[in-house]
Amino acid sequence: MSKIEINNLTVDYTEKKNSFTALKNVSFSIEEGEFVSVIGSSGCGKSTLLSILEGIRFPTSGEILIDGEPIKGPGADRGVVFQHYSLFPWMSARKNVAFGIKQVNKNATKAQRLQIADAFLEKVGLKDFKDQYPSRLSGGMQQRVAIARALAMDTDILLMDEPFGAIDAKNRTVLQELLLDLWEGEGTGARKTVVFVTHDLDEAIFLSDKIVMMTAHPGQVYQEIKVPFERPRSRMQLVRTKEYNQFRNQLIALFYSDIVNKIGKEEVVL
Repeated sequence: MSKIEINNLTVDYTEKKNSFTALKNVSFSIEEGEFVSVIGSSGCGKSTLLSILEGIRFPTSGEILIDGEPIKGPGADRGVVFQHYSLFPWMSARKNVAFGIKQVNKNATKAQRLQIADAFLEKVGLKDFKDQYPSRLSGGMQQRVAIARALAMDTDILLMDEPFGAIDAKNRTVLQELLLDLWEGEGTGARKTVVFVTHDLDEAIFLSDKIVMMTAHPGQVYQEIKVPFERPRSRMQLVRTKEYNQFRNQLIALFYSDIVNKIGKEEVVL
């Protein structure tokens, strides 16, 4: 049994008497401990898919199962990093992280939660900003707090919606490496299951075991592609190889062939 099973998922929206389909008959599975990236052009339903996995939205038809059970709402088994930072403005960075820990670990004392929060803020480079409120932090720094909170919660499943999009290139690289370290279980062998939404092909290749490429309007699975590179991966070594560039070009060709096919179909209809 797979950790996550997505079966014939369809999501329809109705706005002002107009309806449209965000996702249509989406099916794929994610194994326990697998790192899966979902990529596709804007409007392909990537964020909608993540919101259903989170349990804050429900499909029109089809289902998502976690460990064989249907999702009935948000759960302590899932940590989430949104596309836009979602911090409590009345809490410091430290207290924002500690609050997330409290939701999944009721037995931890306040001192333990704060100690864990401090450790993860240091990991994301914000040790000296732990007592600052979100309004005093830049957008990228706020997102790093949100990432620290999700990672500190230590959930079985991580749902990440373009988490590094607002972060500068240097810190983005650092956080990608940190995410892989934590996904690996930092030497414990207990890998987390990660569903990672991104539009960055290089990021998807470096991080993922498998890439699910989506079409747009409505969102459907175009292809599932296994990333062929062994772990651990050295970014500097990997990008210099002929195999990496061939694989990257393959993904680019698939991505743009979908766009061309969509345009072609629309032109025929018109």
